[in-house]
Amino acid sequence: MSTIEMLLQELTLEEKIGMVHGDGLFQTKGVERLGIPPVKFSDGPMGVRKDHLQDQWLPVDLSYDYVTYFPSNSCLAATWHPSLAEHFGEHLGDEFRGRGKDVVLAPGINIVRSPLCGRNFEYISEDPYLTGAMAVPLVKGIQKKDVAASVKHFALNNQETKRLEVEVEIEDRALWEIYLPAFYQLVKKAGVMSIMGAYNRFRGEYCCESHYLLNDILRKQWRFDGLVVSDWGGVHNTEKALLSGLDIEMSVTNNFDEYFMAEPLKQAIEEGKLAEAELDKKVKNILRMMERLNMLPGQKRKTGKYNQIDTQDTILKIAQESVVLLKNEDAVLPISHAEGKKVLVVGANADRVHSTGGGSAEIKALSEITPLLGITMAAGGNCTVEYVKGYEASEKVNPFDTSWQEKSTEEGFSMIQNEVGQNINHQLIAEAAEKAKEADIVIFVGGLDHNHDTEGNDRKSLELPDGQNQLIEALLAVNPETILTFVGGSAVTMPWIDKAKAVVWSWYAGSRGGQALGDVLFGKVNPSGKLPVTFYQSLADCSAHSIGEFPGGNTVAYKEGVFVGYRYQDAFDIEPLFPFGHGLSYTQFEQTISAVDRAADSSEHIIRVAVANVGKTDGYETVQLYVETETDGKTYKELKGFSKVFVSAGQTETIEIVLPDASFARFEDGRFVVREKIYTICVGGSSRDIHDCAEVVMSQPFNYQLN
Repeated sequence: MSTIEMLLQELTLEEKIGMVHGDGLFQTKGVERLGIPPVKFSDGPMGVRKDHLQDQWLPVDLSYDYVTYFPSNSCLAATWHPSLAEHFGEHLGDEFRGRGKDVVLAPGINIVRSPLCGRNFEYISEDPYLTGAMAVPLVKGIQKKDVAASVKHFALNNQETKRLEVEVEIEDRALWEIYLPAFYQLVKKAGVMSIMGAYNRFRGEYCCESHYLLNDILRKQWRFDGLVVSDWGGVHNTEKALLSGLDIEMSVTNNFDEYFMAEPLKQAIEEGKLAEAELDKKVKNILRMMERLNMLPGQKRKTGKYNQIDTQDTILKIAQESVVLLKNEDAVLPISHAEGKKVLVVGANADRVHSTGGGSAEIKALSEITPLLGITMAAGGNCTVEYVKGYEASEKVNPFDTSWQEKSTEEGFSMIQNEVGQNINHQLIAEAAEKAKEADIVIFVGGLDHNHDTEGNDRKSLELPDGQNQLIEALLAVNPETILTFVGGSAVTMPWIDKAKAVVWSWYAGSRGGQALGDVLFGKVNPSGKLPVTFYQSLADCSAHSIGEFPGGNTVAYKEGVFVGYRYQDAFDIEPLFPFGHGLSYTQFEQTISAVDRAADSSEHIIRVAVANVGKTDGYETVQLYVETETDGKTYKELKGFSKVFVSAGQTETIEIVLPDASFARFEDGRFVVREKIYTICVGGSSRDIHDCAEVVMSQPFNYQLN
């Protein structure tokens, strides 16, 4: 008899009930007499969240829970570097284990359907392939450290507005081709140990109680046997929760015994209304995860560590590779001759930390290098660096106080869409413009912050907040070579883009983000970041808004189907501001398909691509492989592979990308279908920067299901 079966036989009904619901805001109840510990959860995606009291949303406020501030998932995605994602995961897992946590409530892998979603900075991409390709190594890294990743939010949680009750309407093809593949990849390729349900409803059921999502798909088709935990407050009915594939109910209130899977469940079982055998299934899943994490009696668990120097080195590398050079006319960048010059830094984001915001992603950071500090460090003391604010960041637009999570599931409380703050300070703009006239080099640092990129809030506009556009226009008028840099987790519009020569996008890039930005600006690092999302010229160019609905009302209809992000731009010939996959370098690359070979005795092709660095600077290039497809008479490309390679100046490197036959599939009549035909494949530096194309012949059609 297995350890799990023996423990299950020993457990009383009351003890089992204690294991399937919160006994604290972030933990379940253990069974001390059997050596079964509680399961301890913690946010989040950007580091271990500070500790709260067991039963109150009040911080412990001691010094032990200062931790490393990790880059956001959008930042990690912009590296297009899976091996870095695995290193990221290893360090994140180490920190969670070092803080005594069992389950990391991350990563977030919901598709970026609209650039207005307040949690886009927590997500990876608008593309399911890129999302899976970066999340799989991330989860593997985390789980090497005897800590479970809990990927979220399953499924179709693509907005904050009315997230607690909104019903998502979507066709099967879009569900299976766009919104489910990354979850499937994490179950099958990463062996993810936990999945978190979503708040929203789908097909008339709350996702945390969904028979279709949790039983039919997750448990039966995908054979997932790990832990499913609710989002905090995502359970609404005792019987539905018991009969679904959910294992643990967590919530935001401290009436733990009154949770749906607490005393109400115990009473229903004792009265014979519900079967204890269904409860046993959940307890088995919990014990199975514990066994995998070496938490059960007699097992030896790994020791963690946090705030380590080598973690900082990894974070800096990720931050450096995530910086996206959007535009660089006349080679304004890098700044190569700053000695003796006057450098003016303008913008509130230059002297602002971001680790403390974002909702449940907030971090009690041991350190954080701001852009102003990073720029000054990179300048090296041989020039004068002066700072002016230029604009006043608006007050917190999310009206929740420090205990907002406790109130977040109350009746009548709903997540909101907020207006972009436009606190235009004309005096600050005038002062900055006057200073810019006197400076040799002007660097603007603006963008978004966690008053806008945050849980519980969707933006209403793509416009930069707080009069930044007016400030940028004023700076460009007096210094046309003003270097424009931005920090943010989601796209913005740029009405001045034709006037600007140098534009750089960075992210919430962790404790060394400001240093990474300075290194790129001053040429210590050649930028290699690529956009994991499309930057639109206007909101009308995004399919969620032009064809579908966002944020909808009581329901939100994904009428755009599979035409999400760059797929829509391609299919309907819409010019983006900056396309998916875009990112320049201080050198130039040429990509050529050198061979397309059918792998022997397998169901895949091997695509060989020669990458030539034809410039004068060493650097990384990301080869992006797209497959052309057609829907409703519209032709568009889909990302199906990529590889990041370092190429020295004047040299050529050849890389291989494996292209499985399944890359050519589409979802029809309940299964994936690969048709017999000739397919066009293309490689390039972005979805719009195509260097070379070739053909792949599929001579044998086949069908399959994700199982």
